[in-house]
Amino acid sequence: MDTAARIPALVGVGVGPGDPELVTRKAVAAFDRADVILVPSTEASGDDAGRAEQVVLAACPEAAGKLRRVPFSMAQRTGVGAKRRQSWEASAQAAVDAFQAGAATVAFATVGDPSVYSTFSYLAAQVQAVVPDVDVSVVPGITAMQALAAASLTPLVEGRESLTLVPVTAGLAAVGAALEHADTVVAYKGGRQLADLLALVHDRGLDGVLGVNVGLPGQTITPLSEVEAASAPYFSTVLVAPRRNTTGGAL
Repeated sequence: MDTAARIPALVGVGVGPGDPELVTRKAVAAFDRADVILVPSTEASGDDAGRAEQVVLAACPEAAGKLRRVPFSMAQRTGVGAKRRQSWEASAQAAVDAFQAGAATVAFATVGDPSVYSTFSYLAAQVQAVVPDVDVSVVPGITAMQALAAASLTPLVEGRESLTLVPVTAGLAAVGAALEHADTVVAYKGGRQLADLLALVHDRGLDGVLGVNVGLPGQTITPLSEVEAASAPYFSTVLVAPRRNTTGGAL
């Protein structure tokens, strides 16, 4: 088929929390098919490869020549400010430029899953505004909460239990409400407010685990009752699960 006749394809690909062995076969196939692979470059990564790029290179070293870094600002945690909007526009423009240069398929690699607190949906919306006929698809990835549950041997939910995922950036009141109404609560984006988050959990007589850099060689898994630090890195996850005293008690 003539390249010019192809419908441009934009694929959001989840690469998991950091362990390249958790990258799915479907994700690898998507990278193999892609003509260009966009990877986020943040303030933290600087001139070095960011986490998504590192995972792609480890899982698919042959994809190195397809990688294009796009700037993503992590300075603003909430709201839509100038830096965040500029990041969306720059990444979308990188995809549009790739299509205009002849690329049939552009992939965007994102840590975790493209449908869970990912920038991919914003990028896709920006691209669709410029390239209305673009075919957008998503390849799911392993989430941080799944990786933490596995690493800590903590079932996320059993039987009739409910699960709530909440970003601490939504406010501690939102976390408190989740702790009141759900059996298991997973908190993302809580590193900067770790001390207050832990106090919230402990005040309710609950416990759980803190995972930092889960899936990487230097990962740490710490019971919340033993955490002494007042803050944690960005890639941190708190998992609060119910006490399970009997096998099958939640059935």
